[in-house]
Amino acid sequence: MNAPTTNPHTDQETGPIVKITINSKPKEIHRGRNTVAEIKKLGDVPAADELEQVIGGKLPPLPDDGAVTLKGGEVFISHPRDS
Repeated sequence: MNAPTTNPHTDQETGPIVKITINSKPKEIHRGRNTVAEIKKLGDVPAADELEQVIGGKLPPLPDDGAVTLKGGEVFISHPRDS
């Protein structure tokens, strides 16, 4: 069974690998809580860009210092910030 474990370096729970989509590209990441910075890094999204999660057809922006609990199937889109 794939029971969640704790990452000793971050004290964050990590679970089985799930698939998410970042800018139309499938990616694999541990299920559970992941920071926006980790998701950006995985998707090769520049730190200065804004990351948004597609939720019910809407694109709420994610705070750079925030986190998302991933269950699998989430879709993210990035773009340069408005000036």
